Amino acid sequence: MERSDMSFPTLTPDDVPLQFAEEGGEATGPHSPGLSSPTLPPWKILVVDDDEEVLALTRLVLRGFSFEGRPMELFSARSGAEARVLVGRHPDAAIMLLDVVMETESAGLEVVRYIRDELKNAFIRIILRTGQPGHAPENTVLVEYDVNDYKEKSSLSKQNLITSILSALRSYRDLRALENTRRGLQKIIDASADLFEPNSLRALASGILTQLAAILGLESTGGVHSRTSSLAFTRRRGEMLVYAGSGRFEGAVGRPLRAVVSEALLARIEQGVASRKALFFESNYFGYFRSATGIENFLFMEGVQPLGALERDLLEIFSANIAFAFDRLFLTREILDTQRDVTFTLGEVIEVRSQEAGNHVRRVASYSRLLGAGCGLSDSETDLLFMASPLHDLGKIGIPDNILNKPGKLDEIELQVMQGHATIGYNILRRSSRSILKAGAIIAHQHHERWDGGGYPQGIRGEEIHLFARIIAITDVFDALVSNRCYRKAWEPERALALIEGEKGRHFDPGIVAVFFANLDDILEIRESLKD
Repeated sequence: MERSDMSFPTLTPDDVPLQFAEEGGEATGPHSPGLSSPTLPPWKILVVDDDEEVLALTRLVLRGFSFEGRPMELFSARSGAEARVLVGRHPDAAIMLLDVVMETESAGLEVVRYIRDELKNAFIRIILRTGQPGHAPENTVLVEYDVNDYKEKSSLSKQNLITSILSALRSYRDLRALENTRRGLQKIIDASADLFEPNSLRALASGILTQLAAILGLESTGGVHSRTSSLAFTRRRGEMLVYAGSGRFEGAVGRPLRAVVSEALLARIEQGVASRKALFFESNYFGYFRSATGIENFLFMEGVQPLGALERDLLEIFSANIAFAFDRLFLTREILDTQRDVTFTLGEVIEVRSQEAGNHVRRVASYSRLLGAGCGLSDSETDLLFMASPLHDLGKIGIPDNILNKPGKLDEIELQVMQGHATIGYNILRRSSRSILKAGAIIAHQHHERWDGGGYPQGIRGEEIHLFARIIAITDVFDALVSNRCYRKAWEPERALALIEGEKGRHFDPGIVAVFFANLDDILEIRESLKD
């Protein structure tokens, strides 16, 4: 093992062009611009060496030193085994100063393999330090191990250590900035690919905030803990509402802006809103984006460092992309909202023609979305079910009025004509390539099939029936039973529920019946809120 006689050589004033403060003071050298910003966390440095004198000297050299306004925080270990624990506790460490020979001749090299291969940590900069280079020749180590620097202790002066630390920190900072940019781009890509998701606006805003953090030179969530906070909010009916946040604003989603910021900060933000342009004030950034549909969106970040001309140009270009992204998102949502309104209007027209309950299609849609979520459908699938469900009885448009609105029981021929509405609805919708109409075609065709195979028009059974149609089968029957019809009065809910329970495994999918009763309180609340 390496012993304390492998200490640093004697230093002279010429070796140390930087000045270092005493314990608790401030560094004043060219790389340490005054006080460290209280909003930025320290750089974490892990020092691994079995020589206590080397550990003490490293602490002494780095005392009071800071880089880009952030101080150093040192953590030490005295063996390879301790180093593994230490790096596990601090995955956001920027640098590891690592001895090679400790409890074994290759303990340090084994730690390198552990960090890179097992922990998959490619960010931490590893500087090997050895007093016995013969055990680990420099050329061999640099070729075979993913380390970033190699130093012999016999030639390691204070200035050399400082130079290595600065170089490693710059490398670590740039890698993190690249990772933040990659993560932000991925979030924006994911948001663009999932526009059917109800939280797509939130996902897009989250990606934009991450991208802005990278462009503005801030650390974001992920590798390094950040005290930077940000908000995305929009104006709705005169109120500014938060739909994405990070840092201290992470829990602000869905709340009014005035409830999550101070009065002084709100006043500054309102100035930005009134100006309708991007602003920098103090250490804050405010961005304004107006979509082509007239919807206004705002971004706010605090903890921003002063920007140069290049960063401002990048920000201006990126802001144009943000505006385009918002436009595209809201246009897509507008199309979806239009499709939803059309399907609900069609469903309601059919209900009016058949003299049935005015809010029947809205209740069935709401019940179905609830049951879809309970059956494990994704948010996009439950939204699709919600928007397509009003088309379940579209085929009734082809049923004659004398049959559709007959107050008494249908005879056998009339019943066959009525049952034809399932096929009529399917034929109307089946040629469409639109996801909502394709789902509507399946629902219209299969919602009168039975779990036991005794339904119509195909007589299919069990899971041959699409899940959407199996859900509609229950929600449609329940709402029809508890609503007035031209041929009978509404049933009491208890009687309808008893029928659904009794038809479990015959008419209805037993699993969906279980989900129905598990959500019964919410179903009854929907029924009450959407009365005819």
